[in-house]
Amino acid sequence: MPKEARPTTGEQAKQHALGQLRQAILQGEMAPAQRLVENELAEQFGVTRASIRAALIDLEAQGLVERIRNRGSRVRVVTVQEAVAITECRMVLEGLCAAKAAVAAGDEQLTELADLGEAMRKAVAEGEPVTYSDLNHRLHDRIREISGQQTAVELLERLNAQLVRHRFQLALRPGRPQQSLNEHLAMIDAIRARDPQAAEAAVRAHLAGVIEALQD
Repeated sequence: MPKEARPTTGEQAKQHALGQLRQAILQGEMAPAQRLVENELAEQFGVTRASIRAALIDLEAQGLVERIRNRGSRVRVVTVQEAVAITECRMVLEGLCAAKAAVAAGDEQLTELADLGEAMRKAVAEGEPVTYSDLNHRLHDRIREISGQQTAVELLERLNAQLVRHRFQLALRPGRPQQSLNEHLAMIDAIRARDPQAAEAAVRAHLAGVIEALQD
């Protein structure tokens, strides 16, 4: 949004600040434990301090920001223990989505998943971990979309937002893409076979591997 078109007050201003802050945190532009100074953010985003404060309250509810008494707000630090607990919850919800997707997917959607699998295989073969990580996220997102389980999707969006730093670190760990590739291909194969039980089991196996990697 051009600077002159930015809303300065009210709900639109809060939503503008909220969107910009959330994106900056999720993309790693704001690091864990980084202080979030209301005056600076208000000037940066062209809104009032009240709009920034309201946006920070929403981000706190989403688990992305923490407010420290007498010290203001900062980007929340998610510990390894918390990341493991979140991933355990993901196992249930992602497994449900995969099972639903195995039943709901049409032929075009199954072909799309197969194409994603081939792209992931190519990225690993060519040693492109960042590309593989992006495809990994696209695959999980697409399975959730195909599932039609909107409640699970909304819960997962909040959980996954808190794992950005850990997921990025895992993606760049030497050998990690090779380890997870077969797990993702198993998920795709089970969904394409329209086997909900196998799809759920494949997702759980994959996320069990994520938990093991987090604890290493």
